Amino acid sequence: MLKDTHVSSRHPRAESIRIRERLTKHVETKVLALAGLIAHGRGEAFDYILGEETTPSAKTAITTAAATLLLAELPVLSVNGNVAALCAEEFVELSKATGAKLEVNLFHRLPGREEAIEAVLREAGAEEVLGVDGSATARIDEVFSDRRTVDPRGIFVADVVFVPLEDGDRTEGLVRMGKRVVTVDLNPMSRTAQFADVTIVDNVVRAMPLLVSEAEKLKNESPEALKEIVESYSNRDALSDAMKTMLERLGKLSEKGVYLEPSEG
Repeated sequence: MLKDTHVSSRHPRAESIRIRERLTKHVETKVLALAGLIAHGRGEAFDYILGEETTPSAKTAITTAAATLLLAELPVLSVNGNVAALCAEEFVELSKATGAKLEVNLFHRLPGREEAIEAVLREAGAEEVLGVDGSATARIDEVFSDRRTVDPRGIFVADVVFVPLEDGDRTEGLVRMGKRVVTVDLNPMSRTAQFADVTIVDNVVRAMPLLVSEAEKLKNESPEALKEIVESYSNRDALSDAMKTMLERLGKLSEKGVYLEPSEG
């Protein structure tokens, strides 16, 4: 739970406001580009429709994501401004639990952003951060934005890449390169969600602690057991279930004609 806010915990949207305030603060620190606020607002809208809960199918995707990262030979966790602002500690914990490298990779490469994100990750306990200090010297021709520039020790050679809150262009490009892609995306219809191998349709703030916990739980399992988890998973079914959950929720709410009842004082 995020704590940096002036809003009382009794406020009905306290946690949502905490998240917004943290993101706004990190625009000032250069961790977040202004466009990241737009992306967050879009995701929050989908979270309303989802019911602001981690669904059973999302939990299955989280377990599969953990198994996928643990099976990888060279897993990499791609870090952008939004996830650095909200989940830096969990990213570092996931890196340690799975052996995955951390790499900063940005759509908006504004002066000082890479360094600001690296500082946040190191403050959270990261010992190594790729993609900074001019180390992103490799180029992925399948990607058509500034995200094409990557670290030759990280995303460029990775077999599994975790790209939460991602733009679909790079996800599609990484898949074309033969890499497995894991993501967290509240919009099951996005290009990222559709092209990824494992899509967790959930709020990243809810999903990341669960993903760390699953990785810790599964890291002593045999490769055979992990492969069974991965092979039994269908991303198409997971996306379908997320859409059905949203549709059913909207259907029930539309029948009632009301979303919220007045709270008692």
